Amino acid sequence: MEALVQAKNLKKYFSISRKGLLHAVDDVSFEVYPGETLGLVGESGCGKSTIGNVMMRFYPKTGGSLLYRGKDIFTDWHDKLELCKKMQIIFQDPYSSLNPRRTVGAILKEAFIIHKQGNKAEIDKAVQEVCDLVELPKNLLSRYPHELDGGMRQVVGIARSLSLEADFIVCDEPVSSLDVSVQARIINLLMDLQQRLGLSYLFISHDLSVVRHISNRIAIMYLGQIVETADTDTIFANAMHPYSIALLSAIPRVNADGELSSIVLKGDVPSPMNPKPGCRFAPRCWMAREECIHENQTLEEVEPGHFVFCRYASASREEAKAAQTASLAG
Repeated sequence: MEALVQAKNLKKYFSISRKGLLHAVDDVSFEVYPGETLGLVGESGCGKSTIGNVMMRFYPKTGGSLLYRGKDIFTDWHDKLELCKKMQIIFQDPYSSLNPRRTVGAILKEAFIIHKQGNKAEIDKAVQEVCDLVELPKNLLSRYPHELDGGMRQVVGIARSLSLEADFIVCDEPVSSLDVSVQARIINLLMDLQQRLGLSYLFISHDLSVVRHISNRIAIMYLGQIVETADTDTIFANAMHPYSIALLSAIPRVNADGELSSIVLKGDVPSPMNPKPGCRFAPRCWMAREECIHENQTLEEVEPGHFVFCRYASASREEAKAAQTASLAG
């Protein structure tokens, strides 16, 4: 199957005065296929949202390519408005992503007006159809965002992203600011819409339980690089990169002795400013060798569909058990 969206060696650097280049996204490659959800996971500051912003062309890329249906969105799509019909985003904060001075109805009409999608009656009808699609009560169209709760505001954001029949949506931590009960409603809505409309999602989150529920495949990021990618079941059953193993071990669960079983990483997180050669996780890794510190590594396929950014991936799980035991003892 041909990928709907594909990133190839994507880079985004920010120039910091008198300091150099901040490598927010550094040589990242991934694919999103029609009708699937790729979960993008990592701790705060790893570059997840920057990838989403580059994909929506909020930021220019520094290098690499980003393809939608085989065409580079930066060089081959000269009509940005046309591309906006196909690729949309749901923002993290439903409180700041909606214009507080406009009613919900005016917010949902805006896309149709900008893209000249009909006269007033036709636009009103299209807005009603979008409301029906996301089960947004029509009596809310005359209200302002501050009159809605967080969950309903995010429903408005979802409705806005579907206004022009996009088939790829970047979900930039869409439930992180919502209560748990509301999170479940939004996640179920996204999954239902995907099934009915054949949507593809890049789902950005730091919540592993949410990502596990909604994603077909998962890509794990650390300091601007993807360190492991595989289907969801493989990641949770057989993660191989040391960072992935440590990240998954942080999910709350109780072992047979009644103790919380998690790996406590030691050492400082390296700076993304002018990073040195070598593995960026090496200063915190229990498996690091001399060559990890000084030699660059690439994302390699260790089994069909399972890519790991570690030359010692095959040994990582056994050593993780020893590190886990040591961290509990300490």
